[in-house]
Amino acid sequence: MATRSVLLSSSFLLILLSFSLEKSNALEGRKTIESNFHTIKLTSILPSSSCKPSSKGKRGGTSLEVINKHGPCSQLNKKGEKGPTLTEILAHDQARVDSIQTRIAAQNFNLFRKTEKTSKKFRAKDSKTTLPAQPGTALSTGNYIVTIGIGTPKKDLTLIFDTGSDLTWTQCEPCFKTCFPQQQPIFNPSSSSTYSNISCSSTACSGLKSATGNTPLCSSSTCVYGIQYGDSSFSIGFFAKDKLTLSATDVFDGFMFGCGQDNKGLFGKTAGLIGLGRDPLSIVSQTSAKFGKYFSYCLPTRRGSNGHLTFGNNGAKSNLQFTPFASSQGTSFYFIDVVGISVGGKALAISPMVFKNAGTIIDSGTVITRLPSTAYTNMRATFREFMSKYPRAPDLSLLDTCYDLSNYTTVSIPKISFNFNGNTKMDLVPNGIFFVNGASQVCLAFAGNGDDDSIGIFGNTQQQTMEIVYDVAGEKLGFGYGGCT
Repeated sequence: MATRSVLLSSSFLLILLSFSLEKSNALEGRKTIESNFHTIKLTSILPSSSCKPSSKGKRGGTSLEVINKHGPCSQLNKKGEKGPTLTEILAHDQARVDSIQTRIAAQNFNLFRKTEKTSKKFRAKDSKTTLPAQPGTALSTGNYIVTIGIGTPKKDLTLIFDTGSDLTWTQCEPCFKTCFPQQQPIFNPSSSSTYSNISCSSTACSGLKSATGNTPLCSSSTCVYGIQYGDSSFSIGFFAKDKLTLSATDVFDGFMFGCGQDNKGLFGKTAGLIGLGRDPLSIVSQTSAKFGKYFSYCLPTRRGSNGHLTFGNNGAKSNLQFTPFASSQGTSFYFIDVVGISVGGKALAISPMVFKNAGTIIDSGTVITRLPSTAYTNMRATFREFMSKYPRAPDLSLLDTCYDLSNYTTVSIPKISFNFNGNTKMDLVPNGIFFVNGASQVCLAFAGNGDDDSIGIFGNTQQQTMEIVYDVAGEKLGFGYGGCT
């Protein structure tokens, strides 16, 4: 009897152990699934109609408030006025992408031709070579705005900020030809005691070619700039200098900028544009003596929050990861090395050479991330597989993977992660995965290039709410989470 009791007890213990192991494995499996998916309330990714400013934590450096010009916190649009539709925003975005890719391709071709000329010692007098037309900084304008001060006394100007542009410019009186509507009074140079035009013979004037892509002109010994954008917007005017005010303690004399006299385009009632590129004429370079070519930003979502643009590295966040900038290929853009992508915890079978051959830039002005065709096709197929339980919705312009989530209050979406050179990994937040046109049309916020050779672009939707750090002097890009708080 005693032996039988021992056997029964042992069998019972084995059953309990087996059950415990099965439960443990099930829990581990659930944890794995949960760790690879975002389970969120649908309302957390839908646009808001009310402004809910983010809390202002302590932040080192000189910090400016960043606002999404299409969001509810923007003061640029009067109540009742309709902004651009999402289809229009995406069309302008494609114009920007086309222009960036054309510009980089042209610059790379010109660089190749210069190298070929030197190696073959060809005689320019005896030959003519027709190169692709230099398109200038032909970019559609961005979505995010900041306010700076120009002149003495200081005049506040709300400008679009753009890492894909170098020259800062604003509309100026007397608007010899055309000025588009803007919310603030147009800057009047004659009212500033520190304003002066830059002469045609100056070194700074000749530097406009690299900053704008266009050869500067001359008007009565005054340097004239011209810059054009992919959506047919443009600005032409006097190249000038004046006092720049970022804060009460951050004032820069002799800041060089464009004083636009003929301006046209879709600038959304801003006063112009602030260039954050690599060129010597960018605001990053012109303020480098104080800020060391170091700036960071957090881009808010369309849910009614705000972000920041901060110059300088005083007390930067400790949770940042850094990846080195890749070769700039002779342009002002910020190149990074993507080495892989994961969806729902599954590493996509994409050769790193696909990303390396095309190259990738990070850009504050491009809305939707563009991937090489092979990479996007792979991502889309895997994402659709994980999202198969949700009903599909019609395409939204260039976005071809959309869902109707109007009958759901909570949704589970696969996490998307990017791996960069330097063994760094960025897990996108839910707002960085979707581009939303209401609950009935929630779309994967990525698009494919037409081939594997065109430059990839890491766009601003994927950067939202992240702390993005440009250590230009240190040649590296940093990122962390919760950047807007």
